[in-house]
Amino acid sequence: MKEIATPTISISPVLMPGSAPMPRGGIQVTWAQHQDEVREAQKLRFDVFAGEMGAHLSTQLPGHDMDLFDDYCEHLLVRDELTQLVIGTYRVLTPAQAQRAGGTYSDTEFDLTRLRDIRSRMVELGRSCVHPDHRHGGVVLGLWGALFEFMTRNQLDTMIGCASIPMLHNGIVSGDVAASIWSQVSRSHMASIAYHVRPRLPLPVEQLDRNLPVEPPALIKGYLRLGAKVLGAPAWDPDFNSADLPMMMRVADMPARYRKHFKGV
Repeated sequence: MKEIATPTISISPVLMPGSAPMPRGGIQVTWAQHQDEVREAQKLRFDVFAGEMGAHLSTQLPGHDMDLFDDYCEHLLVRDELTQLVIGTYRVLTPAQAQRAGGTYSDTEFDLTRLRDIRSRMVELGRSCVHPDHRHGGVVLGLWGALFEFMTRNQLDTMIGCASIPMLHNGIVSGDVAASIWSQVSRSHMASIAYHVRPRLPLPVEQLDRNLPVEPPALIKGYLRLGAKVLGAPAWDPDFNSADLPMMMRVADMPARYRKHFKGV
């Protein structure tokens, strides 16, 4: 991502999630309350995206993943209770803040014209990552419990975002894995045509092998289990060295067992 100087934006208190930590079996889930906490999330993001995925990040602060949308977003943090280190994060862009920012991050990768009628109830989720030593169900459930509570409290019903598929597979940079995953999910998890979007820089899936016996990344599989739908073909993000699938999840489409679970988290 190209780094752009950003203004400091005040977040409406009405939309600020509660700051009380929620312990969940060795972790705490909180919302960032000041810039130092956002910096912790940005450092984890850099370590995962640049260190693991090989992303080429241009940033004003070495060792931190930053872009123009960060100052407009709420930042959800998962901490290890013992070390207090941030081990997981999401950022959330609300409809009001998306208007102030001039759009969402997804708008930079896709033409979202067909989503115009739901934007007032739609949040964008992004920059999700978990430290490699903590990639277990507890961290993910903690993140999703807080997200579900946030959506419910603010009367929002739709989440969108770009789910990344790394282009680096077994040490080889190739789009074949992403093309094969797209082939699988396009047959089973496509949204209604009324919500289809178009990539601004498409991954050339027609020129790639779409028949590899690979499974989607764990995050994408988790989204699909929660009722998410794919909105269209993947975009190619050369800076992040990834293929990005546009995805949408509506609270009403979430299986009842998950809604019940998250209400009790």
